[in-house]
Amino acid sequence: MFTGIVEETGTVLSFAKEAAAYRLTVGADRVLGDLAIGDSIAVNGCCLTVVEFDGQSLRFDLLEESVRLTSFRDVASGDLVNLESSLRFNGKIGGHFVTGHIDATGSVSHAEFRGSDLYLRVEPPAEFMRYLVYKGSVALNGVSLTVAEVDETGFAVWLIPHTLAVTNLHSLQPGSLLNLEFDLLAKTVERLLPGHRPIERSAD
Repeated sequence: MFTGIVEETGTVLSFAKEAAAYRLTVGADRVLGDLAIGDSIAVNGCCLTVVEFDGQSLRFDLLEESVRLTSFRDVASGDLVNLESSLRFNGKIGGHFVTGHIDATGSVSHAEFRGSDLYLRVEPPAEFMRYLVYKGSVALNGVSLTVAEVDETGFAVWLIPHTLAVTNLHSLQPGSLLNLEFDLLAKTVERLLPGHRPIERSAD
């Protein structure tokens, strides 16, 4: 479990398909403190398990399914990724509950600075629009944000200078792909409603 408050941006050192799995190596600093093999780290909002680490980097194995359903399919060496350690129960919850299980990817349709803040509009797959409400929560690349606008085809958020400085969202532009996780409460309530029909993910 995470909160969507990013601790630092790490740098992708390598990402390649190996015999058993895809191997991702990320250069990092803050999340390396008090780290153990098997710990969970949210990388661009996706919950991954640490399989190796040293004083400068950490490594993860990714399933083909994880790569197919997230923006990792486009990741390359040198890219910045948002990193967050898993929630400690004696810590603060500054965002909202984020599981690290990516629901879908969305595409940036509009990115414009208005003063010092960035106005960002995102278009998710149509079937996920039902989880978005005005002033509700959404996680973009693992960053907890408040929905500022929502219409039939997309939603918008505002990014303050601090968020732009400590995450990789400053690099977004029209066409950029984002990992999206929608509010857990909305998905849970929907599941309990009579006549619920689950979203089916395509095999493409």
